[in-house]
Amino acid sequence: MSEWQKSSWRSKPRVQMPDYTDAARLNAVEAQLAKYPPLVFAGEARSLKAKLGAASRGEAFLLQGGDCAESFAEFSADNIRDTFKVMLQMAMVLTYGAKVPVVKVGRMAGQFAKPRSAPVEVKDGVELPSYRGDIINELDFTPEARIPAPEKMLQAYTQAAATLNLLRAFSKGGFADVHRVHAWTLGFTDGDEAEKYRDIAGRIQDTLDFMAAAGMTAATNSELGTVDFYTSHEALLLEYEEALTRVDSTSGQTIAGSGHLIWIGDRTRQPDGAHVEFCRGVANPIGLKCGPSTTAEDLKVLMAKLNPENEAGRLTLIARFGAGSVGEHLPRLIKTVQEEGANVLWSCDPMHGNTIKSSTGYKTRPFESVLREVREFFQVHAAEGTIPGGVHFEMTGQDVTECTGGVRAVTDEDLSDRYHTACDPRLNASQSLELAFLVAEELSARRQSAAQAAVG
Repeated sequence: MSEWQKSSWRSKPRVQMPDYTDAARLNAVEAQLAKYPPLVFAGEARSLKAKLGAASRGEAFLLQGGDCAESFAEFSADNIRDTFKVMLQMAMVLTYGAKVPVVKVGRMAGQFAKPRSAPVEVKDGVELPSYRGDIINELDFTPEARIPAPEKMLQAYTQAAATLNLLRAFSKGGFADVHRVHAWTLGFTDGDEAEKYRDIAGRIQDTLDFMAAAGMTAATNSELGTVDFYTSHEALLLEYEEALTRVDSTSGQTIAGSGHLIWIGDRTRQPDGAHVEFCRGVANPIGLKCGPSTTAEDLKVLMAKLNPENEAGRLTLIARFGAGSVGEHLPRLIKTVQEEGANVLWSCDPMHGNTIKSSTGYKTRPFESVLREVREFFQVHAAEGTIPGGVHFEMTGQDVTECTGGVRAVTDEDLSDRYHTACDPRLNASQSLELAFLVAEELSARRQSAAQAAVG
């Protein structure tokens, strides 16, 4: 394989990336970014890789979630706090169900660029370039707003740095105390519609009460009051990624300094493309979205390129097929992985294959379809004797109405109430937590089944 440099992607075919019209402006921004400190550090990326390796063996479970696309306009401390808070609640419920540590990875502090199904958008007969995320252009439907502006990368960096600063404070400053987190969850189960989850919440409370009686509190055990929280995003805008890439002084490894885990999307996973070329050379954990069009041959080539050392925790395969299609596609990819003897972590993205247009004209995702895809993911892995190691959700801590369904049923007619996403519909706080309870039930059933098989 050819020698890798952080700029070697530039000689490869590129897709889903903007064409900047002013090379001098772009070069100036890249030079400025290259002087900035990295947002994350090599030791953190190594720590995450080790935890993802544990998840690939069933010794941990990955929870990855956050915004479809982070917004400059919606940026606030409250929004960061609320999404972090819901992820902590989800992680506690999943930990109880799986009886293993939950690895918490936000789609945060870097998820600014979005691939689009079409390069242009047409409204009332007017055709303009598609909106590609705040790091590239603007949502307003005007010719000026849709011109890619390289300076937006500097604003994205500043917002990512501020986000990470707050996340680190929340993670280690007492906000993540397990007793506080569970008290929030009990609030969710108070309503009549969430009664079916009260039993699990009650059992978690009994466990916490026993721990407290035994002297295990956040005051006596710092691990009960702090969490490790990592960031991730799709590595789509490679000029930004390259500018933040650094060589780790302790190991000599090259690290993408933009986030702990970066992933390659279903539209940018061409084996000879620019995105695969960039990602193969950095030492971070890498995610790879696998959709219905992923062939066995492509997957073999991609695994060899992205994880040539076959290192546990290096490569996460994120399955995104759509409810009703998992059984058709996932078994053949599992077979491919087994034939290659590849070390991978399997995660389920039940969001991207389940987007529909509602009767009221809004793009939405039915909660029932999201849940169905998760269940099919678990069922296939149970049948194949392989490990379902994680889930990947587009979600927010805000009380939005973007996905229909859930115990606090959002209807098609409700979508217009609080539809705030700049891109794809997200699960709200209630739907996210409900999904965690339902996934916890799947994990618990799997654990009990494995225990019975071991006894038998």
